[in-house]
Amino acid sequence: MKNIRNFCIIAHIDHGKSTLADRLLEFTGAISDREKQDQLLDDMDLERERGITIKSHAIQMYYTHNEEDFVLNLIDTPGHVDFSYEVSRSIAACEGALLVVDAAQSIQAQTISNLYLALENDLEIIPVLNKVDLPSANPQEVTDDIVDLLGCKEEDVIPASAKTGLGIKDILEAIIGKIPSPKGDASKPLQALIFDSVYNPFRGIETYFRVIDGSIKKNQKIKFLATNKAYGADEVGTLNLKQSPKQEIFTGDVGYLITGIKEAKEVKVGDTITDFENPTKDAVSGFEDVKPMVFAGIYPVDTEDYEELRGAMEKLQLNDASLVFVPESSAALGFGFRCGFLGMLHMEIVQERLEREFGMTVITTVPNVSYHAYSKKQPDDIILVNNPSDLPDPSYLDRVEEPFIKASIITKSDFIGNVMSLCIEKRGVIKSQTYLTTTRVELIFDMPLAEIVFDFYDRLKTVSKGYASFDYSPIGLRESKLVRVDILLNSKPVDALSALIHTDNAYRVGKKICEKLRELIPRQQFDVPIQAAIGTKIIARETIKALRKDVTAKCYGGDITRKRKLLEKQKKGKKRMRQVGSVEIPQEAFMAVLKLND
Repeated sequence: MKNIRNFCIIAHIDHGKSTLADRLLEFTGAISDREKQDQLLDDMDLERERGITIKSHAIQMYYTHNEEDFVLNLIDTPGHVDFSYEVSRSIAACEGALLVVDAAQSIQAQTISNLYLALENDLEIIPVLNKVDLPSANPQEVTDDIVDLLGCKEEDVIPASAKTGLGIKDILEAIIGKIPSPKGDASKPLQALIFDSVYNPFRGIETYFRVIDGSIKKNQKIKFLATNKAYGADEVGTLNLKQSPKQEIFTGDVGYLITGIKEAKEVKVGDTITDFENPTKDAVSGFEDVKPMVFAGIYPVDTEDYEELRGAMEKLQLNDASLVFVPESSAALGFGFRCGFLGMLHMEIVQERLEREFGMTVITTVPNVSYHAYSKKQPDDIILVNNPSDLPDPSYLDRVEEPFIKASIITKSDFIGNVMSLCIEKRGVIKSQTYLTTTRVELIFDMPLAEIVFDFYDRLKTVSKGYASFDYSPIGLRESKLVRVDILLNSKPVDALSALIHTDNAYRVGKKICEKLRELIPRQQFDVPIQAAIGTKIIARETIKALRKDVTAKCYGGDITRKRKLLEKQKKGKKRMRQVGSVEIPQEAFMAVLKLND
């Protein structure tokens, strides 16, 4: 046990976590030359293409230092804010962390938030200054920033380059020298923390865990505390590049478990594994269910594919336990699902995986967040509003609460004005402003989550010329004045285009949506009015003019009354058409509503 080291790598997006992991594996001989490839731990095509880590990964390495053999367990974590829960569980399974900072970009918002997570769990921090070989690198200045942030000595910061392999040996020695070995009691009953699960189509769910007390043997009867279900440990082993089965996994080590579970819901990240006969009294602290932040409807393009879509979603859920969905129907789109996601990136990834892995073409409705509504009759009973159509009628409604977040934005001081005006436009309230250095500022805002869901991140990057970094954490619900804006096409409401909007922005947004739809919906044989309404009050209107056949073409010369008679006849026909005609809405129209500010 004293020769085990469990550590993770934390950093902002794109600061080189996965590349550093590749170099460590290479240096310790965990992979052969034949198996070498970039982003080795990222096994999804999507992860490779986008260059981001979506799932946590764990791998075991062996390293000999001063003629002693050490076992190093690396747990790779995602850097993106949407997957911060995974990061927190991975951190809980470690004793130390490599804090990687890009020598060209310096400290960003997520570097700080992941660092705080690590410090809360009393982890030993080893600062690594990555990408020192870049021409744009500024190692001295960034080292000073790290020293200020951590309060460590300058010589503790290890300069490295994951690309060229510079400083890798120093990092490994620092891991062995500074990170403490795991604490735990081998004589106590089994207690293990689940920090990840992966779906294997042949063997069911593979659970990744870290043993805190006791040990876990093959064929042992075990129990999961959160779900209170018992299973047989069919196979346990450690995670090298390929899984290597073992008879027993001891205290402090990291391994995998196969029990033949088919339902992803049964394995919860953060849960405790214990022995069935002799269970532990205490669960591992810090377990919470992952709460979805953003909700959107996913519908098949062809209604007949509904069952196929259900099958695809269930399979996807096996691999991604943070996805939640319930069936719903819409008058405009037929049958589909209301899905909950961790954020917009998570939604994009789910949509893309449905298309790639299952060949499903889907329509996604306008995303929104979850609100709490209260009626006048029962002002204490919460009505959960995940879909705008769930909002009670305004005459019964007492109040609506919406989720707020604390947003931390780090930017160059030149762009403070632009960033502030963007946040104030998004109903943000500034809480503090701290100068980290003479040129870099941290701004803290309280903002409604709904406002950052769509295009906030893109616009932030635009107004700061790419220099701002952003991180957020939820701070609970607050009362807000919200109204439901319905969109009517040809006087019929289209429920998939409804949105909950703050009263101050309702008119502006309603008008924009109408203008946008007028451009996108093709012209019909009859006039199509597009209206935005709050309750029964129409707040904006645009009209798509009809395509008209020139019925008077064959009348040349002659009396005007002949022409008029033909035009009147056409007018009657159009009127009748309008009464029975329905308007086809193209897929782009649903997506365009999201990009109103372009």
